[in-house]
Amino acid sequence: MREAKAQLELRLATVVRDNKKCFYKYINNKKRAKESLHPLLDVRGDIAKKDEEKVEVFNGFFASVFNSQTGYSQGSQPPVLEDREGEQNKPPIIQQEAVNDLLCHLDTHKSVGLDGIHRRVLRELAEELAKPLSIIYQQSWLTGEVPDDWRITSVTSVCKKGQKEDPGSYRPVSLISVPGKIME
Repeated sequence: MREAKAQLELRLATVVRDNKKCFYKYINNKKRAKESLHPLLDVRGDIAKKDEEKVEVFNGFFASVFNSQTGYSQGSQPPVLEDREGEQNKPPIIQQEAVNDLLCHLDTHKSVGLDGIHRRVLRELAEELAKPLSIIYQQSWLTGEVPDDWRITSVTSVCKKGQKEDPGSYRPVSLISVPGKIME
């Protein structure tokens, strides 16, 4: 067991330049305690220490930034788009070859979506999955509906710069289903 562990660690160390994700995944799994999110300052200047309070601080901050940049208040509707004649109103035609190409070029080193389907499985089964996915995509465009599983997302906040107490220093990052991301 020790020898196998030593070989694994040696292999990870030798390929760290080519595959940093596997190396850091191994290192992070060896950490004893997971890091907790730093306490945050809310709008009133109070410190939020509980996870529920932090979620509310982020929710309030991200919602305010989104609304101020788009110019919409929470109760208002976005402007109606112009109805133009011609090709612009027709939905796109999703071709099986295009879906197959996207599936074949998936990066297998990126994370698995919330549905638990690994990108490598999608990539290796591209020929078989291209047709059913192209049908689903086309129907989604025509009906204006997206499968429920593709609407589910896991959003986490990542500190990019500045003070860790300031919610403005964080950016939301979402993890969604890979087939849903391909459709986007």
